[in-house]
Amino acid sequence: MEKTIAVLPGDGIGPEIIRQAVKVLDAVAEKYHHRFVYRYADVGACAIDSTGNPYPAATHEICMTSDSVLFGAIGDPKYDNNPSARVRPEQGLLAMRKSLGLFANIRPVKPYPSLLSSSPLKDNIVEGADFIVVRELTGGMYFGEPRGRNEAGDKAFDTCVYSKAEIERVADVAFAYASRRRGKVTLVDKANVLATSRLWRETVKALHAEKYSDMQLDFMFVDNAAMKMVSNPRDFDVILTENMFGDILSDLAGVINGSIGLLPSASSGEGKSLYEPIHGSFPQGAGKNIANPVATILSAAMMLDDAFGASEEAAAVRKACEDAIAEGACTPDIIPGSRYGTEETGDFIAWKILAL
Repeated sequence: MEKTIAVLPGDGIGPEIIRQAVKVLDAVAEKYHHRFVYRYADVGACAIDSTGNPYPAATHEICMTSDSVLFGAIGDPKYDNNPSARVRPEQGLLAMRKSLGLFANIRPVKPYPSLLSSSPLKDNIVEGADFIVVRELTGGMYFGEPRGRNEAGDKAFDTCVYSKAEIERVADVAFAYASRRRGKVTLVDKANVLATSRLWRETVKALHAEKYSDMQLDFMFVDNAAMKMVSNPRDFDVILTENMFGDILSDLAGVINGSIGLLPSASSGEGKSLYEPIHGSFPQGAGKNIANPVATILSAAMMLDDAFGASEEAAAVRKACEDAIAEGACTPDIIPGSRYGTEETGDFIAWKILAL
């Protein structure tokens, strides 16, 4: 197998964690006799610094002409701490999702048995949790128009907009995942308050009756879902939700695994797929060899599985990550006092793959 991968390291710890994922992919290529060609491009603050655009046309061209996209993180304090900045790194992420037609974000949550005690939640709460968050990615508050501030600058407004077609296509993705799992979809919304949430509920109900009546569908307000996620996460199988709610809930899910540095994700849609850790750029940790690369490496495993059909190879990567964590070969955020930094963790996981 030969595949071309667009590699977008991004900002902060992005280059460090991406380097470990590439290292692991190289180990996979060596063991299973594949060839991966990497094409690097800028996105985020580094792209603004070099071109003035957080998602340059050259980066988009590389993404569109590659088989898949591996992405690190976006964000930089010099923009975060400047409310008047007209161009921001995060605009690059939104533009990339929109341009690549990435309307569904898939975030699996399944804690490692050896790390149950790392979660701030009790072991008996997180043990056995295994669910997926399917988040709509290109609509809602993050993209709605109009938005802005009044002339006096003392009021601001954002608009949340969804169409029936946008809801149906991401709901199809959620039901497809549920069909391969335990057959249960939970729609998370705020239908008691928001008109868009009422459209979500009506649309998903109708789609379920028409195409997926053999599966279970239930509904939960987002505040209740947040409470349930930290009190009984085993109740979830597939969570389906809109853009902003999904952004918040999937980050909250990090407490179940014990670290947000363990959660991978995939974004798919009309054509290309993109794979990335769910955490941010952690600029305070950049260059210190302390960032946990496991979420990025597991995102590469999702790419092997979903984009390339390499299930055996993906399973080997996941097993190597599990072994690394069980044997204490991971960063101090989950292994207190560990001597393993970002690079050493990547080295161990790559070695494990070759040794399996």
